[in-house]
Amino acid sequence: MQCDYFDAGACRSCTLMGVPHAVQVADARARVEALLPTVPTWLEPAAGAESHFRNRAKMVVGGTVDAPTLGVLDEAGHGVDLVRCGLYPASVTDALEPLRAFATRAALVPYDVPGRRGELKHVHVTTNGAGELMVRFVLRSTESLPRIRKHLPWLLEQLPAVRVVSANLLPQHAALLEGDVEVPLTPAERLPVHQGAVTLLARPQGFLQTNTDVAGQLYTQVSSWVDDLDDDERRRAGAAALRVWDLYCGAGGFALHVAGPGRDVVGVETSEQAVAAARDAAGAAGLTGSTAFLHADATAWAREQPDEEAPDVVVVNPPRRGLGAQLCGWLDAAPPRTRHLLYSSCNPASLAKDLEALPGWEPVRGRLFAMFPQTTHAEVLVQLRRR
Repeated sequence: MQCDYFDAGACRSCTLMGVPHAVQVADARARVEALLPTVPTWLEPAAGAESHFRNRAKMVVGGTVDAPTLGVLDEAGHGVDLVRCGLYPASVTDALEPLRAFATRAALVPYDVPGRRGELKHVHVTTNGAGELMVRFVLRSTESLPRIRKHLPWLLEQLPAVRVVSANLLPQHAALLEGDVEVPLTPAERLPVHQGAVTLLARPQGFLQTNTDVAGQLYTQVSSWVDDLDDDERRRAGAAALRVWDLYCGAGGFALHVAGPGRDVVGVETSEQAVAAARDAAGAAGLTGSTAFLHADATAWAREQPDEEAPDVVVVNPPRRGLGAQLCGWLDAAPPRTRHLLYSSCNPASLAKDLEALPGWEPVRGRLFAMFPQTTHAEVLVQLRRR
């Protein structure tokens, strides 16, 4: 992939820019396998396109109200415009110029980080395979909301693919991408995004895998591995249904892929928006009778469940920090019925630490998913079984 911004020194976020994609994937595989030496078998890496793959742009706003920039900030805290970034599909990049014009039209003053003044901090744009969009304006306060509402019909006329618009409030001066409060500005609050075999219903504050193609491959792999375990585990447990927990389930990607006849699936997630999106998607897919999504802390919830409710299979997709000592401790001492663990990680270093904290579990196989081209980040899936 070639990038004019990188070549000009305007943006260095893509640290592997210029390295052939096949080399990036091979190097990532070597790093991951060296970091996880106890995994005995590795499948071929899963990869997708090296450009135009990101379904969500989180653009920092800089400049002035008459000439706003959408991109990143330089070392001095000033805006650097990246509206033609090649990581995003055309549905996103084509929307950025109208969004820039909207900021000027609605007098949305860019937030000046060094001066700690202004209102508009970020613009987030999410797209799906049909090119439909969800737009979020991250604001310091509600001061701009009347002007956004006044001029929103103009924006929707300019961008007819927009389905969801909201404002997020981030009052504190902090290096954060969003705040806790979301203000809907359109009747629709969910964007359907097809990943793998499932349509997820993305909400403004919900988690969504950023690489739709590779995420679909990840979900399909987990579904395939659970299918491999299904009949044997039900016979062994003498149960009518295979019981699966999806901890840190986000919008339900893993849970919805493994759900179906003969499966009892529970997803657990701390984000209320993500849980609501997962429940909506399960309802749309007709899975509400056998699939449940709960708003709870995954570690606390798992430790509170009685032994007779233990799952056959646990799927985990924790944040970058990993599972932590308490959840690893619960997994290592889980009831005998719990014999299989599928661990998806966006941070192989924390995965390696967690595997050391799970001496009762034996890695079976792993696979690298090249979710983040042009960077050294990697998504890894490992299957484990009880020793």
